[in-house]
Amino acid sequence: MKHFTLKCIKAEHLKLRRSPVWLAFFLLPVLSAFFGTANYQMNQGVLKSEWYSLWSQHSLFLCYLFMPALIGTYCSYLWRLEHMRTNWNAFLTAPVPLPALCFGKLFWAAAITAAGNAWIFLLYFVCGKICGLPGVLPPQAAGWFAAGTLGGIVICCIQLALSMVIRSFAVPIGIGMAAGIGGLVFTNKGWGMYYPYSLYALGMRANNPQMKLETPVFVISCILYLFLFAGISVVCIRRHEQ
Repeated sequence: MKHFTLKCIKAEHLKLRRSPVWLAFFLLPVLSAFFGTANYQMNQGVLKSEWYSLWSQHSLFLCYLFMPALIGTYCSYLWRLEHMRTNWNAFLTAPVPLPALCFGKLFWAAAITAAGNAWIFLLYFVCGKICGLPGVLPPQAAGWFAAGTLGGIVICCIQLALSMVIRSFAVPIGIGMAAGIGGLVFTNKGWGMYYPYSLYALGMRANNPQMKLETPVFVISCILYLFLFAGISVVCIRRHEQ
């Protein structure tokens, strides 16, 4: 199984090497950082918590709007070739287990999400220095990164399932954007821990950097959603094979 999984990971890497999604990977976080920093500088009379205030401005639209759309774009691209011509037949007849095929796509979606988070925090640090903030990132930043990446992988798993069953490239991205905005509603009502598209924003402490996260509940929620949607993906592929 391990041998087959590595083969699938290498095959998916070939698709991404010259992918145009890398342009979105760089541009959307830059736009979010630019507008967040501009808003912070214009409101420094109210926003007085320095690095925490800057993060609250960087993270709100990024976590609830831009990142779900960006993850949706990655995942749609990973399934794009299978939906073209007769490539589904080649995919289903590959001499590897179906779970390995699914994991190959999830691996790269998760890796790109983690790389996207690293890029986001690098921009956050650079913008903080441009604003003249003292010291380095808040000590909680590593926890934001780790929890945000885990929550982002949950969105990857859902978006891959959507992109598998929906042939359109754009529709799953639109669903991701709408669901991400819905995450803000669920979070404001106190239900964010149980809504999968809120988990990324909760992990990143979007707009509330000093919030204390219920880590055990958060991790359990993420794991349950990962198993649920990974299982759905495998079942859907098996039905498609029949």
